[in-house]
Amino acid sequence: MSRIRILGAGVAGLAVATELVSRGAEVEVVDPGGGPTAASCSWWAGGMLAPFCEYENAEEAVLRLGQAAKHWWGRVTQVTEAGTLVVAHRRDLADLRQFAHRTERFHSVDADGIRKLEPELFGFDHGLFFESEAHLSPRRALEDLTTKLSSQGVFIETTPARSEPDLTVDCRGFAARDALPDLRGVKGEMLVIRAPDVSIKRPVRLLHPRIPLYIVPRGDGVYMLGATMIESEDRGRITARSMLELLSSAYALNPAFGEAEVLEIGVDLRPAFPDNLPKVRRRGDTIYANGLYRHGFLLAPALAMAVAELALNDKVTELVDADYAER
Repeated sequence: MSRIRILGAGVAGLAVATELVSRGAEVEVVDPGGGPTAASCSWWAGGMLAPFCEYENAEEAVLRLGQAAKHWWGRVTQVTEAGTLVVAHRRDLADLRQFAHRTERFHSVDADGIRKLEPELFGFDHGLFFESEAHLSPRRALEDLTTKLSSQGVFIETTPARSEPDLTVDCRGFAARDALPDLRGVKGEMLVIRAPDVSIKRPVRLLHPRIPLYIVPRGDGVYMLGATMIESEDRGRITARSMLELLSSAYALNPAFGEAEVLEIGVDLRPAFPDNLPKVRRRGDTIYANGLYRHGFLLAPALAMAVAELALNDKVTELVDADYAER
């Protein structure tokens, strides 16, 4: 049986651990924080399993590999299959047409169709409904992964608790830049708000020329607002401009968001390679699994399966960087 140490307990590390254990490996997970925390990029994720929407500005691999995510996560945590609704104001209909041109598996909806899906959205006459997409609660998913692993005897240690492993899998995200010099950080800013007077059942994307907004329901009147993708490695606080634009966009969806309570403000650095696709690289007895960019929960299953094939079967699959695949 292979003994494998995984560094990092974010979505990548926990998904890799889950996949390896399911294939019979002996796994140890090490994370200085002791598990997923607010310091983890995946703590602040949107949790949208939306391969078709993401394809609008992503590589074809995101569309193809992301379609397996819904089934993989459904074996671990609660997945809500309510689709994704994309809308735009009349002045931005050109952006909606462009979005439609760049993706697939949707049907167009008019004002009546939008109100049927989301009765509390106001002032929208045109939209796109991606019926097959889904979403999950990232923090619940991380907790469920941790619980599942612990039930299998795998606990998150703050320091290595066993003898040297046969193989180490480095899933430290941006912290692995010391070993991955072409990794960069992309700053994301988001808000968690409570708006008990608003009832939105599915992720809604509002197209805007400057900052497209996504809003994801978390239940009990709580919503995640996000969208910013800033080419910066500054992990500082959210900018006033970003906060104003996020809140203004939410208000444009429904004025009742103007009375929302801001529960949390989050900033993270999403690890990304130059082509914004995740990669698996092997150097000796260490495998690096990184670069999930903005597709953490969408592509973590594909990344985990690629690691498992390489670690256990020496099989080079699509996400394995061939230049680094040799022992």
